[in-house]
Amino acid sequence: MTNPSPQVHPASPSPERAPTAAGVERAQAKIAALLPETPLLPLDLPGGATVWCKAESLQPVGAFKIRGAWHRLSDMVEAERTRGVVAVSSGNHAQGVAWAARRLGISATIVMPRDAPAVKLQSTAALGAQIVLYDRMRESRDAIAAELCARTGAILVHAYGDPWVIEGQGSAGMELAVQMERQSGGPPTRVVCPCGGGGLTAGLALALPDAQIVPVEPEHWDDVTRSLALGRIVGVEPAPPSTACDALQTPATFPINFAVMQARGLQGITVTEAEVRAAQRLAFARLRLVVEPGGAAGLAALLAGKVSADGRTAVILSGGNVDPASFAAVLAD
Repeated sequence: MTNPSPQVHPASPSPERAPTAAGVERAQAKIAALLPETPLLPLDLPGGATVWCKAESLQPVGAFKIRGAWHRLSDMVEAERTRGVVAVSSGNHAQGVAWAARRLGISATIVMPRDAPAVKLQSTAALGAQIVLYDRMRESRDAIAAELCARTGAILVHAYGDPWVIEGQGSAGMELAVQMERQSGGPPTRVVCPCGGGGLTAGLALALPDAQIVPVEPEHWDDVTRSLALGRIVGVEPAPPSTACDALQTPATFPINFAVMQARGLQGITVTEAEVRAAQRLAFARLRLVVEPGGAAGLAALLAGKVSADGRTAVILSGGNVDPASFAAVLAD
């Protein structure tokens, strides 16, 4: 399977339904019964504005992905659970699915890139999932996952192109809204979030209809930003350079995600590698949080002045799964 240039997905999963705001509410109720809230922390930016940081990096698997995975797998009936699940992920969704699968007694196989951070590969294996490795630039992870599902009868749990996953990720927005009301006296007017395939972005758009949702991508991996600007789904440009934001390296969004984002009129922005590193350092120095590159993309946009903070602006720090040596190098930069 050769795929030298990431392209728009040739075949999207066929969702049984569209994600809904009611689905986000149901997902939040399920997740609130299982997991404690992640902290919402105020951070004063260098220019003086305050931004509210939702520390999803402190989830049990180190990322918000546990939300969508739990909503999806816990909704499966027993006949579906016995078939097992297959997922594709660079590591955070992998751990979310593996965590949920172990808790529910479901077998899980995860298709992961060979260049995924070692900490993500090791943590996924430790949670009991079987890992199938692939070459990110030469093979199609979706094709590999489809073949596995066809051969074994397992159910695909896509990292973002799935209505349950989108709703589950949106629960972070509902939780955030309650926390902001409690801690600052009102709801968020703007939420800035890292964006890969658009699962979190679409979920937040459903959960927070009155807030501006701003998806942030790394430079050259800006398919969502360009798709929203063009009004149609486009993939990343051929042969994009590597990025430290491994969690955001998706070739293209799916129609199920794009429909939600486009309906809200969202506009995306991009950040540089240097801006991401600066955000990682700030989160560690001021909040004492370890945030992985992809998880810091939203904060990077705020810190660089590409998105303004109005005092009611929140940012999702979406993950903290970073190799210790890589993080030490960022801090020493």
